[in-house]
Amino acid sequence: MKCALVTGGSRGIGRAVCVKMAEMGYYVLVNYKSNAAEAEKTLQLIKDKNGNGELMHFDVSSKEKIQEVLGKWIEENPNNNIDVLVNNAGIKDDGLMIFMKDEQWENVIKTNLDGFFYITRLVVNGMLQRKYGRIINVVSLSGLKGLPGQVNYSAAKAGIIGATKALAQEVGRKGITVNAVAPGFIKTDMTEGLNEKELQNLIPVRRFGTSEEVAHAVGFLASAEAGYITGHVLSVNGGLYS
Repeated sequence: MKCALVTGGSRGIGRAVCVKMAEMGYYVLVNYKSNAAEAEKTLQLIKDKNGNGELMHFDVSSKEKIQEVLGKWIEENPNNNIDVLVNNAGIKDDGLMIFMKDEQWENVIKTNLDGFFYITRLVVNGMLQRKYGRIINVVSLSGLKGLPGQVNYSAAKAGIIGATKALAQEVGRKGITVNAVAPGFIKTDMTEGLNEKELQNLIPVRRFGTSEEVAHAVGFLASAEAGYITGHVLSVNGGLYS
């Protein structure tokens, strides 16, 4: 059985990616941290697409929980291969650097950057053995451009971009591609507090994007046909920054 693991799959971009993976024929492992009700909704959407999957409850900022839950699943499912890993889980906790508390820095780095490291290290081992895999990291415009009030978030996402390019060189000869998708302003919980009417004037296409548009880009990079694309950051931002 070919599987796709999507972290932070209960809502927003993660949910749309889960549905896309189901449409592509993958058994979807839907990771979530706390909102079981929303995760169940994602699983139902997968089933509505004639797909299947299961929920995987762990906090990506905890290497112990990652090992306990994901590590155990890998051990118990030797014939079910995670062929696609989408590192989507992330948080932001904005504030100017001079006022930023230690925990704001630490929590954002742990969830976004450490989570990528511990999960990918665990999953890529099986991909190396099978000589096939697709790793897609959901980063951000913040990681490319840097945004004021997001020193922590920009640092974390820029770190993942650097890691994407480095890991792509390490595993490319084994048939594994590693890419990133960098969304701009997308209609999700993370952008609910933003003034869309004001910000859309900065965007050449004059609107916020949708989670489904990001998921389409992820699906492309996850496909077998994208095997000659690796170490790349694909911006999905309406032309706002490139």
